[in-house]
Amino acid sequence: MAKNNNKDNNRKMSLEEAGQKGGNTTARNHDQEFYEEIGQKGGKTTSKNHDKEFYQEIGQKGGETTSQNHDQEFYEEIGQKGGETTSKNHDKEFYEEIGQKGGNTTSRNHDQEFYEEIGQKGGNTTSEKHGEEFYEDIGQKGGETRGRQRKNNNS
Repeated sequence: MAKNNNKDNNRKMSLEEAGQKGGNTTARNHDQEFYEEIGQKGGKTTSKNHDKEFYQEIGQKGGETTSQNHDQEFYEEIGQKGGETTSKNHDKEFYEEIGQKGGNTTSRNHDQEFYEEIGQKGGNTTSEKHGEEFYEDIGQKGGETRGRQRKNNNS
């Protein structure tokens, strides 16, 4: 066997170096299916050993780290992708149900002042994006609808 005269051969490998070496060897010897299988097994075991608070804590830590490493554009992109995927997999009833749940939760957690504030923000944003013609159109549509409702109620 040839002797390697590298001075590093006498040095002990750090835990990080050993892990990296083992990880590289594993990656060379296994395919994606292997990683999916062990990931699923690990996920099942973790879910048996931990409660809701554990997942909330690690989710919060992950979210904080992600927000430090990414900008608004990143969140817009992943939000767009997630929304598109969700819309492909769910129907109108799904959105009605989650909207109802979200609305109920929001109403339990917020007071009238909150709704006034978000209403004001929404109104300001809408007025910045749309001109006078927009308001004339929606006013006319609303008036026509109300007129039909009154006519039907008086019949």
